[in-house]
Amino acid sequence: MSVSTLSAIRGTSPTLKGFVLENAYPDPFNPSTTIEYRLPARSHVSLTVYDALGRKVSTLVSEVQNAGLHSVTFNAAELPSGVYFDRLEAGPFIEINKLLFLK
Repeated sequence: MSVSTLSAIRGTSPTLKGFVLENAYPDPFNPSTTIEYRLPARSHVSLTVYDALGRKVSTLVSEVQNAGLHSVTFNAAELPSGVYFDRLEAGPFIEINKLLFLK
């Protein structure tokens, strides 16, 4: 395999060029966790947290953001222990991850 072929493969990788919602850390958490995501281009971003019944408990981000790595802290100190879900909407991308809050 030539170097140019290898570069072409890397250049099309969705993890290098696409939208990515990372798993929160720490998880399980008490009382806060960090959520990171990457944007390949300037996009309107909505990052929302829902409880296990699908009720919105927090909107962490709702704005236009530049391309790059972004980080947000979710503090659940006022919420009960349980399973929560973070949902990232950015451009055409939507992804949901599970969070576990243990008091």
